[in-house]
Amino acid sequence: MEREKEARTVACMIQVYCRGNHGGGKTLCPECQALLEYARLRLSHCPHGDDKPFCSNCTIHCYKPEMKEKIRQVMRYAGPRMLLHHPVIAIRHVVEMRREKGRRAHAG
Repeated sequence: MEREKEARTVACMIQVYCRGNHGGGKTLCPECQALLEYARLRLSHCPHGDDKPFCSNCTIHCYKPEMKEKIRQVMRYAGPRMLLHHPVIAIRHVVEMRREKGRRAHAG
């Protein structure tokens, strides 16, 4: 379930990024489509399974360095814009990230 939520969030963020930077409409440009497929593949092979935090909070980084930088660019651009494009997903993501950070702070 968590994996599916994160996959939807990442897909929305890549869509927002592509529209704003590559003029993409309903479909992604080839570069953004490749990034989305890579992110989905990494999520499907995550060693934490469905108990994991969001990738941005994870202590294990599964992305190749160049892909990690691309996904960071997407998140930096799309993060603030998600409130305008997908407000429910954006608010849920912030709440779940804070919850996860609180759990780690109490556990450590």
